[in-house]
Amino acid sequence: MPISLNNEMMRQIIMDHYQNPQHKKTPKKGYVSIHSKSENCIDDINVYLKLEKGKVKDCLWDGVACTISTASTDIMCELVINKTEKEARYIIDQYLKMIHEEKFDEEILGEAIAFINTSKQAARIKCATIGFNALKDILNHKHGK
Repeated sequence: MPISLNNEMMRQIIMDHYQNPQHKKTPKKGYVSIHSKSENCIDDINVYLKLEKGKVKDCLWDGVACTISTASTDIMCELVINKTEKEARYIIDQYLKMIHEEKFDEEILGEAIAFINTSKQAARIKCATIGFNALKDILNHKHGK
């Protein structure tokens, strides 16, 4: 890991983003959005993406979400802002690999590394990936892939 995090530090990162999400708001216009809902949790969110010339200008989300979904989606938004679409896809891919215990590039995940142990709680995988999967769907749908 690029940053050595113990369990308490990981919990603190998650709680900080849950209690004070920086990217939780509904934008007025100019964003592509997607709705995502979990059958197993309270998660019912919209993810919003603003692209300009192949670059993520902004990423927001809004809705009702549990602690894990709130924190992971908020961190995701922070990670992709000012990245190219290609870089955003790479971040999403590496995060999903980490969640599924596959080899991943830990250097680009920043605070998202706090979810490294999510696979040990299978019921939380959907919570930790709902925002990332929604953003992946936006990027794929936008380009017809």
